[in-house]
Amino acid sequence: MQDVEKEMMLIANAGEARSKAMEAIQAAKFKEVDRARTLLAEARVSSRTAHKIQTSLLQQEASGNKYEVSVLLIHAQDHLMNAITVIDLAETIVDLFEAS
Repeated sequence: MQDVEKEMMLIANAGEARSKAMEAIQAAKFKEVDRARTLLAEARVSSRTAHKIQTSLLQQEASGNKYEVSVLLIHAQDHLMNAITVIDLAETIVDLFEAS
């Protein structure tokens, strides 16, 4: 996989993870806790896929292959960090809706 392709896949998977987490919050808001939990599980799968891509980029650089930092890579990293944060928050919000 080419570097740009990796970056685009990182963006796509991180974006999918964030979207699923946001859907989970909406489902919990409407007392659809089982659906919310399913969406969170799907979000974690997409997040793990994105993280594996990120790890491959890190390993590439750690092995001595210089990796050019581009705006696209920065954007991809931003998407992944946001996805992880939203998933963490969504899990807590779903728990709160479930307990209420």
